[in-house]
Amino acid sequence: MDSAMSRTEADAPHRHTADDVVASLGTDARNGLTQRDARKRLDEVGPNALAAESPTPAWKKFLAQFANVLVALLLVAALVSAGLWFFERDSALPFEAMAIFAIVILNAIMGYIQEARAEQAVAALQEMSAAHANVLRDGKRQSVLATEIVPGDVILIEEGDTVPADARLIEAVSLQMAEAPLTGESLPVAKAVAPLPSDRPIGDRNNMIFSGTAATYGRGRAVVVATGMRTEIGRIAGMLADAPEETTPLQRELDKVGRLLGVVVVAIAVVMIATILLVEDVHGLSAIFDVLILGVALAVAAIPEGLPAIVTAVLSIGVQRMAKRNAIVRHLAAVETLGSANVVASDKTGTLTRNEMTVRVVATASGRATFGGTGYAPDGELGGDNGDALGGDHLAETLRALTVADRANNAVLVEKDGRWSVQGDPTEGALIVAARKAGLDRETLDARFDRVGEVPFSSERKLMSTVHADHDKPGRLRLLTKGAPDVLLDRCSHELVGGEARPLSEARREEIAAVNDSLAGEALRTLGLAFRTLDQNDAPTAPFDDGVERDLVFLGLVGMIDPPRDEAKAAIIRAKAAGIRPIMITGDHPATASVIAAELGLSDGRAVTGSELEAMSEDALDETVRDVSVFARVSPEHKLRIVRALQRHRKTVAMTGDGVNDAPALKSADIGIAMGITGTDVSKQSADIVLADDNFASIVAAVEEGRAIYANIRKFLRYLLSSNIGEVMTMFFGVLLADAIGLMAAGGGGFVLPLLATQILWINLVTDGAPALALGVDPADDRVMRQPPRPRGERVITPAMWVGILFVGLVMAVGTLAVLDASLPGGFIEGSGTIVYAQTMAFTTLTLFQLFNVFNARSDHASAFHGLFANRWLWAAVGLSVALHAAVIYTPILQSAFSTTSLSATDWLFCAAVASSVLWLREASKLVGRFWPQNA
Repeated sequence: MDSAMSRTEADAPHRHTADDVVASLGTDARNGLTQRDARKRLDEVGPNALAAESPTPAWKKFLAQFANVLVALLLVAALVSAGLWFFERDSALPFEAMAIFAIVILNAIMGYIQEARAEQAVAALQEMSAAHANVLRDGKRQSVLATEIVPGDVILIEEGDTVPADARLIEAVSLQMAEAPLTGESLPVAKAVAPLPSDRPIGDRNNMIFSGTAATYGRGRAVVVATGMRTEIGRIAGMLADAPEETTPLQRELDKVGRLLGVVVVAIAVVMIATILLVEDVHGLSAIFDVLILGVALAVAAIPEGLPAIVTAVLSIGVQRMAKRNAIVRHLAAVETLGSANVVASDKTGTLTRNEMTVRVVATASGRATFGGTGYAPDGELGGDNGDALGGDHLAETLRALTVADRANNAVLVEKDGRWSVQGDPTEGALIVAARKAGLDRETLDARFDRVGEVPFSSERKLMSTVHADHDKPGRLRLLTKGAPDVLLDRCSHELVGGEARPLSEARREEIAAVNDSLAGEALRTLGLAFRTLDQNDAPTAPFDDGVERDLVFLGLVGMIDPPRDEAKAAIIRAKAAGIRPIMITGDHPATASVIAAELGLSDGRAVTGSELEAMSEDALDETVRDVSVFARVSPEHKLRIVRALQRHRKTVAMTGDGVNDAPALKSADIGIAMGITGTDVSKQSADIVLADDNFASIVAAVEEGRAIYANIRKFLRYLLSSNIGEVMTMFFGVLLADAIGLMAAGGGGFVLPLLATQILWINLVTDGAPALALGVDPADDRVMRQPPRPRGERVITPAMWVGILFVGLVMAVGTLAVLDASLPGGFIEGSGTIVYAQTMAFTTLTLFQLFNVFNARSDHASAFHGLFANRWLWAAVGLSVALHAAVIYTPILQSAFSTTSLSATDWLFCAAVASSVLWLREASKLVGRFWPQNA
């Protein structure tokens, strides 16, 4: 293969015939590579991906945790403290320096782990949304990861697909490519198969398709000639730089909050240091140094510098949780927007319904033929409308119609492990299944009809035609057409009755239209079938255009049903309960849409059609979207108008789509949702979320998860900020009220702090780590989908949240200082303990305050006791924090490092009782908040 490849690359594949290129690559144009050959070539040439910059080594990521001015100051402080110990030798070891250094290291380890988890989660997310491509391997159409494409693979390209590698076209049916990403050409480029002169520039190589470009029309088959960095786009890129880190509006807002808190806290720390140095009796270098360490420690403890990493980790982990519910998030910002979505505009087919179309009726000139069975298994009885057997003209007409249905078709019916599925469009798959039920086998039809051209389906024409050489009628071509009955009937001049083509009278046209309406009224999707015979000598040559779709002979109507999903009805009920309005937007007949909508409980059955939308002014449309929830026979352009009309009502709109032309609506919607199964690559790239199962219930599940993720972010924000503000208030008011609470007397006239710098750092390490992360994975509250959507534009930290945060911080400060006062002689509450004992009691109380507060933080309104044991990780984190704190209290070496002393069981009970006050007081304030609106 290597030598063949080098010859092909050197000679430029566009110069050679498709057969020569295929031969040089050692592959087969009809069957593709074998799986064995593909694996071997993948090992030889490597994955089909552009080179990326080398990942940052782990040691650099770890050292980056220290690239913070405050952390650097702490490290300097630890070194100075060690130097002071070396000269003064006032203890066996430099315990303070060791403690500060250990805490900084532990903080760095935790930060590194959080960032690593976030990176792993993002990498997993990218893998979930990895691009796939359709290839022929072992003679079968398969979907494989684009990174596994190798030279020699035969790829299948259809409208909306993105090309995974550079390839030489073998077949092109009206194929047009958007090559702006490579050449800058704004208009689609028509493709052909014939070889070209060697001096053609890339933009003029119309027999080649290139990696990164997309098909806008038609379909094709091509053999891959270059992958990865050997592609044209790879040569231009040279080296792929790291993608810029995605920052969501939430993260940007949190950055602002963090900077604001940083300025405030640093200002407080500076004021405290200046006040202590100027007012208090601070003597000696060691005492001055202790004050400076305190200021730095307070700033480090109070500023939530780990917020971005925690938010990224929580968002990414939540996104993986959403993926397990079949909603793959491509942009993290969509997670935030989901919480405020109040309209979900959904397609019908495959999303609200099963996407397993089943033909029920074929209506021809002689009457209706009915089919038994459901789904894609080709099992079911064919009979007359009254259950009798078909025969004579009726059977002949039905078989002619089903022959067209089977041949004007690009789907493939596949059986694997006893389960039947369709590769391609479900509607086309249903037509093939019906043909098999009628006894028309693929081999016989393949032998008779040889496809020589195609006029692909487009949403504007609503038709699709194929041209075949009929080997039973040498010299004749058959144009076989299927499409929307009303559009198709306008192009028909005759109707097949028995074996005779009779002119279509106006009365007969009305009868056919009535039959079509009747089928649609039975919730059946209808398609018209027709044909035309062309003389091979007089027929136009390929590529064919829609000019050949005239003077057709009408064969009949096909009525098929795509039954509603059982889970869709329940999901609609849940969506409505959550304040979300579901809307159906479909290309189907309005009668069909109305019946399905009524069955799902989506609306009373009223439907507005695309033609009605066309005639509406913007004002009229704005009024219509207020009340109407079903739109039928719409084009992608109509979708865009509907989205914009809803947004003019200040609605946050989630919109589904699957086609190339849906991309503008998906981009315009607040949340674009692409179909993972039926969606084109273009629609997926335009979307924020991709549904792995094309299921409406998964959209509602994504909204639920999005709300839960946002709620969890608020939970740990509420917890972190209230805890950190509690620490700041404790230190600030402790210094301010030092005389009143007996601190000065305990120090014998010298300077004494409520808590030491090492103790503050330890509290920050123990309580801000595991408990905060555990809040980030709190399970969704069972009431999250019984609440209205979050108001559009609402800040992540609302004024009400700030009130709660400050209230909790104040309770912590008052309680901690009260315990400190009660543990010391003098002050408001008489005590008898030493300063070390009092600081240990305050240290323990503030730690327990924060651990009680973690349960408060789960909601600003609901009781902390609601779902108290739902999050086992939270209880594990609280238990770990208590154990770590106990180690500091009772382990001799840690006692020396943190200046603590052992506490009795009574002491613990006293600290816990005071600390629990934050729980009871917050419960009382929540209770007042729940009843205040009614009593106000």
